[in-house]
Amino acid sequence: MLKAFLTVFATVFLAEIGDKTQLATMLFAAEAKTSKWLVFAAASAALVCAAAVGVLVGAQIERFVSPRTLKVVAGIGFIAIGVWTLISR
Repeated sequence: MLKAFLTVFATVFLAEIGDKTQLATMLFAAEAKTSKWLVFAAASAALVCAAAVGVLVGAQIERFVSPRTLKVVAGIGFIAIGVWTLISR
């Protein structure tokens, strides 16, 4: 169970570094009059809610599609986004 926790944590953490979510959070935190704890709490709550949606949707999709198929589709999706990003520049 610890291995799964660490794998998910590391994957999501690395995916969020430099992401637009982190950049938006930094911009909100840069406001002098805004409480840094308020920004942290709001950003944390938003990420928890977004993760909850992912878990709930993933659990429902898993009932109809095999995990292997999901991994292949997700992999192809990530590659397609990468190629699209390279081509669109």
